[in-house]
Amino acid sequence: MDTVLHYSDQFVFDTLYAKIWPSHTAVSNATGAIISSWPRDDFWRINLSVFAITCIFGWVLYLLTASLSYYLVFDHDYMKHPKFLKNQIKMEIECAVSAIPWMTLLTLPLFTGEVLGKSMLYGGVPKTLYDWLYLVMSVPSFLFFTDCGIYWFHRWMHHPKVYKFLHKLHHKWVIPTPFASHAFNPFDGFIQSLPYHIYAYMVPMHKYLYLSMFVFVNFWTVMIHDGEFISHSTIINTSAHHFIHHVYFNYNYGQYFTLWDILGNSHRQPNEEQYDKAIRDDHKVMARQAHEASEIEGSLAKTKTL
Repeated sequence: MDTVLHYSDQFVFDTLYAKIWPSHTAVSNATGAIISSWPRDDFWRINLSVFAITCIFGWVLYLLTASLSYYLVFDHDYMKHPKFLKNQIKMEIECAVSAIPWMTLLTLPLFTGEVLGKSMLYGGVPKTLYDWLYLVMSVPSFLFFTDCGIYWFHRWMHHPKVYKFLHKLHHKWVIPTPFASHAFNPFDGFIQSLPYHIYAYMVPMHKYLYLSMFVFVNFWTVMIHDGEFISHSTIINTSAHHFIHHVYFNYNYGQYFTLWDILGNSHRQPNEEQYDKAIRDDHKVMARQAHEASEIEGSLAKTKTL
């Protein structure tokens, strides 16, 4: 994030802040232009800039990837499902777009800490074989750690005493589209993002690799909501696995892998109901899924602790 902020300052914020808060005494040695009275290293300027960068980047990445997935990948026949809501796509987009600034605000102290050098992120070009091996192994390490964290945070948010306050909004989309990928309660989204930030504060990781993984995470979040069940993997937590999670609720909490669901006895492997298009588009199958989903919703509503 420090590199992103540096170039954002150079090409955007220095000029913008100079126009809003100009200095009446200081000018740039390079251009002779008036510079801002608000220096780059000011704590509150850093926070405002990081918030703007993250929020705008979040909107653009979400809308771009979700739109591409929706138009190029998503199986639109699922919009015929009884559990697909009227104006659902509009509601998903409104929910996500309004949630992203709040998720950004909640995450801001962690991003600012990274800029101020409080995390374990590092820079530079790897020089030794060990440095390169460590860089490569950082990828599975990051995925393994964050997958474990997300599994337990996600499963915790399904606890009856917690569910309706945090995670219920996301399960409004029983038949999700790619636009549901970021349609969370902001606190839900923040909690599920915590493992990524915890990792950066606990384990050394190259800052460019970390930034790349953060982009990948957002791509993956869209992909597992794309409704196109190509992979039959028993190891990777695919969109088919996540579809089961939305419809049947108590299964497949993991993000990338099935490992923690298998260990936690919450794994449910997809079958031909997901993989065979003729079966999954069958109105009787859809009606049964809708009935079972409604029964689950009803049992949750009757839970006294909810």
